[in-house]
Amino acid sequence: MPETPTLADLVAPLGVSQFFQDVQGETYRRFEGRAGRFADLLPWPALNAILRQHRLEFPRLRLALDGTPVPMESYTDLVPTRRSGTVPRLRAAPFTEQLRGGATMVLDAIQELSDPIGDLARGLEHDLRESVQVNLYAGWGVTHGFDVHWDDHDAFIIQVSGRKRWRMHGPTRPAPLHRDVEQPERPGEPIDDFILEDGDVLYVPRGHWHDVTAVGEMSLHLTLGFSPATGIDLVSWLADKLRASAVFRQDLPRFGTEGERADRAAALRAELEATLTADVLDRFLTERDSSAPAHPRVGLPWAATSGLLPDGDETEVRFLVPRAVLEEGSARDDRVTLLADGKRFVFAGAAAPLLKALLDGTPQAVKRLAELSELDRGTVRTFLGELTTQGLLSIG
Repeated sequence: MPETPTLADLVAPLGVSQFFQDVQGETYRRFEGRAGRFADLLPWPALNAILRQHRLEFPRLRLALDGTPVPMESYTDLVPTRRSGTVPRLRAAPFTEQLRGGATMVLDAIQELSDPIGDLARGLEHDLRESVQVNLYAGWGVTHGFDVHWDDHDAFIIQVSGRKRWRMHGPTRPAPLHRDVEQPERPGEPIDDFILEDGDVLYVPRGHWHDVTAVGEMSLHLTLGFSPATGIDLVSWLADKLRASAVFRQDLPRFGTEGERADRAAALRAELEATLTADVLDRFLTERDSSAPAHPRVGLPWAATSGLLPDGDETEVRFLVPRAVLEEGSARDDRVTLLADGKRFVFAGAAAPLLKALLDGTPQAVKRLAELSELDRGTVRTFLGELTTQGLLSIG
């Protein structure tokens, strides 16, 4: 089985730490690569199977032409079900006719429909410490799928097949937000104009205006979007924390004297300042990571049995929470704490090597985990079974 690309693969020859320091959130960057290196992420037969086997409703599956959505009624039927309602059914002939005419196909959240892309998204969530959604874009014409625009999230663009023309216009407002006090000004002429080739990767920070055009040949790319935590996210988190404060829960003295309002403002300021400790960023980011949900993956038939795992020790298991946090105790406190999927678990310190091996999300054989932890295999299997019952672990 081909190896899943990692963040290090996407930003090479730049190192990951250098990417975080010099590129992320600051500037776009193109990373050239060999043709075909991403072909196994989504071969055309796999995409055809997804379109054939799934009921993909608008706007999850949509077509766009010259920046305008193509009416879904022109390529989709709504078929009545036996019980109630309707389900979408793609009409192959008009659908492909629209593509021949220059339309761009967009399929959102394809990581939920493809195991290789799902594995890619889980790995990047682990490395970036943010949730990742992957959207697909495919086109054959020479028209704009979308006019010049900016996105409210960062993105890696992976050119899986073919080529596409990108024009970068740069930002006109630093770090704009979806909900903002004002919108960025329209950009001027492009500052860069290039062809993204098969095997290339492009990183685009939020707020950087760009437009993309097909070049008259087949093109398939994946956009991996993620939203790094901001100060606004921190303030929202603090607002929830301050619900524990009676001062913040009390009604404001709207009809009080000027002195009473000043006293209340001082009390609120003092409470707020008390929460802004030197480690407030660490506390916020740890809780943000530990609250991130597990990725859905069901290990049938075994997960529905009392044994939870197959008998063989060569069985591979996979941890399902890419941003779980592991906290080890002091030398006097031989315990380890796992914060995952919004829950807290405390284990004996002997579980630490096993958990460290699991946390990157790569499949791990039961036999290897037993060797790493120096626990007997029965104990390891019981431990893995408990993680399975909590929805943190799955077969394969």
